[in-house]
Amino acid sequence: MTNKTGIYFAFWERNWNADYCAYIEKAKRLGFDTLELGAGALSEMDRSELKRIADTAKAAGMDLTYCIGVPDKYNVASSDEAVRKRGIAFLQDLLERIAYMGGDMLGGILYAAWPGSIACLEERQIAREKSLKSMRVLSETAESLGITLCLEVVNRFEQFIMNTAEEGAAYLKDLESCCSSAGAVRLLLDSFHMNIEEDDLYTAIRTAGDKGLIGHFHIGECNRRAPGEGSGRMPWNEIVRALADCKYNGRIVMEPFIKPGGEVGRDIRLYRDLSGGCTEEEMDQKAENACAFIKNLLRRYKTPEQK
Repeated sequence: MTNKTGIYFAFWERNWNADYCAYIEKAKRLGFDTLELGAGALSEMDRSELKRIADTAKAAGMDLTYCIGVPDKYNVASSDEAVRKRGIAFLQDLLERIAYMGGDMLGGILYAAWPGSIACLEERQIAREKSLKSMRVLSETAESLGITLCLEVVNRFEQFIMNTAEEGAAYLKDLESCCSSAGAVRLLLDSFHMNIEEDDLYTAIRTAGDKGLIGHFHIGECNRRAPGEGSGRMPWNEIVRALADCKYNGRIVMEPFIKPGGEVGRDIRLYRDLSGGCTEEEMDQKAENACAFIKNLLRRYKTPEQK
C-alpha cells in the first residue's frame, strides 16, 4: 500500500492551540509523512501565522491534515437557525483558511456538535435532516476550494447521527441524492470508535471502502494508546488488510491520547496517565515505534500492482 502515515499533534500537547511548526519538525524526524492539526485553532490565527505553518510543512516535505469536533455554538445540526447558520459560516471560514495554506481536507465531527446527545430518537432524525441541509451548503464551498470534507463516524457517547460505517454510508447516499457537490464529502473512519460500535472491523471498513467512501482514516488502540505498543487488542493485521482489499490509498493518521491534563485531557476525557509518566523523549520514542509498526504493516499488505 502507498498510504502516507501521520500523527495528531495532540499526542504531545495538552492544549488545542500550540506551536504547530515545532511538531511538524518533530513528526518529520520521527518518520511520519503527515501531521494532523487542530483546525479550530486556525480561526484565531492571522494570515502570517497560517503562512508560517504552511511554509514550514512545505520545507519539511510534510503533508498537513486538519481535524475538529465542532463546538455546540457552531452546531450545523441545530434546530436553532441562528446557530446552524453561524456554524456554516464558521466552517466556511475554516475551509478558506485551509485552502490558503494549500490544504486539501478537513475532517472530524463537522456535521453536528461534539460532543452531542439527544433525549429521544425523534430528535435524531430532526438533527440529521438539519445536518444534511447544512452539508449541502458546505460541500459546495469545499468543492469550490478543492477540499474534501471527511465526516468522522464516532461512538454513541460522542455523537448520535452516525455511529457505524453503514450509517455513514447511508448519510452520504442521502446527501448525494440532493446535492451535486456530494463528491467533496467522504467518511473518516477511526479504529478507536469502530472498536466500540462495529460488529466486525474488516466488514465495516469494506462497507465504506468498497464504495470509495473513505476519505481519511484514524488509528489508535482501544484504550487510545499508540498502535503497536502491545498494550491493546486491536486486530491491526485485519484493519490494514481491509484497507488494502478496498484499495484505500489515502492518509492513515494515528490519534493516540495518553497524557491527562489541559484542554485536550479534559475534552478527550482522559483521567489517568496512560504513558506511565513518560518524558518527552520517551513519548518521541513511542511515536517513532508506532510509525515504524504501521509502515511495516502497510508494506506487508501491498497489492501486486503497488510492489
